[in-house]
Amino acid sequence: MAAICQDIVGRCSFIDVLEEAVLVHRPVAVALRDGLCFIDVVVDVVTENGEDYAVFHSHDRVPVTDIAAATRADPHRMARRP
Repeated sequence: MAAICQDIVGRCSFIDVLEEAVLVHRPVAVALRDGLCFIDVVVDVVTENGEDYAVFHSHDRVPVTDIAAATRADPHRMARRP
């Protein structure tokens, strides 16, 4: 599955993608604008003081503006070892 890029779909649609990830409880692969990438489950999307945050199960919450892209994580790739 191709990554969904926030700059292409827009902020509101990207937040919708994150909120859908909360509902399905599946891991997502997240690419941050600073180059960091990780796989985690989104547990909530919250707004505080006008800033939207994605809240993850195993990682610190991240401002949505810091997320470049997200996609459904491939569980088979997660299980493989080099």
